[in-house]
Amino acid sequence: MVFSSHIFLFVFLPLTLAGYYALPRGARNLCLTLVSYVFYGWSNPAFGLLMFVSTLIDYVAGLLISGQWRPSAWSKPVEPLEPGGPRTALQRAGVVISIVSNLALLGFFKYFNFAVDSWNALAHLLGRPGAMIETTLRVVLPLGISFYTFQSMSYSIDVYRGHARAIRNFTDFACYVAMFPQLVAGPIIRFAEVARQLTERRETYEKFARGTAFFALGLAKKVLLANPCGKIADLVFSSAGGGGALDAWYGVAAYAFQIYYDFSGYSDMAIGLGLMFGFVFAKNFDSPYRSASITEFWRRWHMSLSSWLRDYLYVPLGGNRRGPVRTALNLAIVMLLGGLWHGAAWTFVLWGAWHGAWLILERAFGRRPLYHRLPTPLRIALTFVIVLGSWVLFRAPDLPTALAVYRAMLGLAAPWPAAGAVAGLIYAPFYVGTWLVAALLTWTAPTTWDWTRRLPVGKLLVALLLALISIAVLSTQAYNPFIYFIF
Repeated sequence: MVFSSHIFLFVFLPLTLAGYYALPRGARNLCLTLVSYVFYGWSNPAFGLLMFVSTLIDYVAGLLISGQWRPSAWSKPVEPLEPGGPRTALQRAGVVISIVSNLALLGFFKYFNFAVDSWNALAHLLGRPGAMIETTLRVVLPLGISFYTFQSMSYSIDVYRGHARAIRNFTDFACYVAMFPQLVAGPIIRFAEVARQLTERRETYEKFARGTAFFALGLAKKVLLANPCGKIADLVFSSAGGGGALDAWYGVAAYAFQIYYDFSGYSDMAIGLGLMFGFVFAKNFDSPYRSASITEFWRRWHMSLSSWLRDYLYVPLGGNRRGPVRTALNLAIVMLLGGLWHGAAWTFVLWGAWHGAWLILERAFGRRPLYHRLPTPLRIALTFVIVLGSWVLFRAPDLPTALAVYRAMLGLAAPWPAAGAVAGLIYAPFYVGTWLVAALLTWTAPTTWDWTRRLPVGKLLVALLLALISIAVLSTQAYNPFIYFIF
């Protein structure tokens, strides 16, 4: 089930809100948990069982780490551990169980097929067919497993570090992990950010109005901008090697707009839905294509993942505290693993390597006066070109397709005939107009409205109008994917 669908908009969401607000406050977390499992298991109920297992493991791990596993300890208030203080063997075992189990679940379901296929490809390349793995098992990737395992695992790590209090109420913890607004595509919510909201949040009309506006804004981004740009990108990448430089750049830029408005639109909808239920989630995007460097881009793009990788991987590896060589190595490791987190394919590994290489170069040379003397618009344009180069790897289904698109971008492929079927579609006035509107809004529109403050009535009315237009357009669209659902 996706947010931009009629069954969600006209059946699931209204029934959920009605049931939620009809219940007393003490039962609302249980209600939200149950409907979240229905939402998650809509396509495959078995996925819900897997998420429950992950949730149960991290809940028990939190009890072990905090010393709450004894029933006698439940009569005392839960206090966070002293940051940096000594830890017992049982506490260390608790955090190890959490990390290993979550990574094992993620590794098996996301990377089993990739590992087998890569091994067999290597054996074939080396002329060793006898070393190939013969298996009929093909693992189906559960939706959103990359998001909820990271989110659930961060809880036990934060309890171990003393950055969060352990939680004794299993329903509240299950609500934190399974909450459907951000379940399958983020943002990745830290437990410390919502721990108090799980028990003490206030649902108000003003919050609900803000939530409605942000949901409407995200829906408009998705339906009116991301979907049409996605059609352009799909046509260009499916005809890789058959287009000229203009066609390739046009298609790759369309994909850049698609993934931005698709994912930031989902994040806006998640934030809006959270507000409808009384929760305030953190920002996940901050106009990333206005960045003047790749370093700045990663401070603005998918901010919850960037901060997660920084706090739970980059800093523990040593960050930038052990000299330039070790810093470069740490950046490379983090970005390679970040690429692999996005998808089980070598194109994603290379995408991570691309960004890692630019981050390393910027740290080594980017602070030189020459670059910073360039006009800011030029630095933003150069950064966007670098990001476009990375999106080729992210979107291409395989390396040959990516190479074909790169050749076309460099003008090494013959242009499409002017009357070609694909060219006639991607340059249709509707698609060109949508592309231009997306580009214009990307660099000139005001930054996203602040959902933590009271919303002016005028903006609410604009958002509602956009929602009505989006729903009308949605009824005519057959193309309606959510890119990050597959991660």
